[in-house]
Amino acid sequence: MSGQKTVTPSAESLAASVSAVKTRGLPPVHLWNPPFCGDLDMRIARDGTWFYQGTPIGRPGLVKLFSSILKMEEGKYFLVTPVEKVGITVDDAPFVAVDFDVEGEAKAQTLTFHTNVGDVAVAGPDLPLRVVRDPKTGEPSPYVLIRANLEALIDRKSFYRLVDLGVHHDGWFGLWSSGTFFPVIPSAELP
Repeated sequence: MSGQKTVTPSAESLAASVSAVKTRGLPPVHLWNPPFCGDLDMRIARDGTWFYQGTPIGRPGLVKLFSSILKMEEGKYFLVTPVEKVGITVDDAPFVAVDFDVEGEAKAQTLTFHTNVGDVAVAGPDLPLRVVRDPKTGEPSPYVLIRANLEALIDRKSFYRLVDLGVHHDGWFGLWSSGTFFPVIPSAELP
C-alpha cells in the first residue's frame, strides 16, 4: 500500500468528507459501507448534547452535520462517510424530541415530532412510539423512531403534553397517531 496516506479519524476529517458529498436532504448513509476505522472520542449524552474529546460541541451546524451521518448497526452507533466509519458512544437515544404538533382528534390525530437536530417525524406504523419503564423506579422513558433505527427520547414537557392527549383503548392507556394506537401503560379506566 505504498503511496497511500493513512488518516486517523477525527471530527474534522468526518466533517470534511461529508461536506465534500453534495446531497439534498440526508446523506445516503444506508448506501455507504466503508471499512471500520476505529472508535472516535465522541459521545451523545441523554439530554442530546454532543461531546468531542470530553468537550460539548458548541456549533449547532456541526452537530446537525454529524447527526446526518449517524447510523446504527447491531446495536452500535457509527458516524459514516463514503470513506470512513467510526464508532461513537450514545448514552440513551441519539436524538431528543423537543416538541411536537398535533392535528386532528382521537383516532384521527397525527403527532409530528421535532428533534433537537432539526429532524421531523410523523408517528405512525413506520415511525412508532414506545415507552420503556425503569424496572426499579417505574419512571417512563418515551421514544419515537425518527429514521433508520434511530430514536429520539421524548423530552419531559412533551411527554406531559402527550399524556394529556392519551385515551383508553383495549385495556391500555395510550396515544393515537396516523391511525395506529401506541400503548403507554395498562389502563386503569373505571367502568
